[in-house]
Amino acid sequence: MAGRLSRLRRVLGKEEVRSISRRYFIANGFDGTLTSIGVVVGAYLSGIDDGLTVIAIGVGAAVGLGTSGVWSVWEIERAEAMAERQRLERAMLTELEDTRVQREGRAAQIVHAAASASGPLLAIGLTLFPLALEGVVFSMLEAVLASITVGVLILSTFGVYLASISRQRWYVAAARMGIAGIVVAAINVVLPG
Repeated sequence: MAGRLSRLRRVLGKEEVRSISRRYFIANGFDGTLTSIGVVVGAYLSGIDDGLTVIAIGVGAAVGLGTSGVWSVWEIERAEAMAERQRLERAMLTELEDTRVQREGRAAQIVHAAASASGPLLAIGLTLFPLALEGVVFSMLEAVLASITVGVLILSTFGVYLASISRQRWYVAAARMGIAGIVVAAINVVLPG
């Protein structure tokens, strides 16, 4: 166990691993936020007037996106790690099976898959949270508007974070990301049916 924790610390110490995991977390968190905004607005416009029912629908979306995040990234990173190991084996004229290189590649694969799944799960959970307060604190319409607001704030937070690592103007990046949530809500409102 201590060896695994040590390996995980080494892997997390690598900027390349952190960079790739950030991308997966933010990209899939972005997808999860937009999906949940679409679910919330679509459910409301379809006549669903119970926040818990919308949450149940959103949980289904979270399961799908979370599973997709883990599964796709696991397979992508597995293939990439195998290809890299094979390149190293050819260059070194030796096999690297069951070596530190392979074990750290597997640890990175786990980190990436976890980041990929946690992004949409966290984003969907936070976006749907106001619906849990429907009938207690909010009317259904207020809960929907609060959910959209939370989603836009999550997207804007992603923008602020990206601006911080790329030295962009934070408010421009926040606006660019946040607008996506408003666009998704607006498209759902104008769609027929």
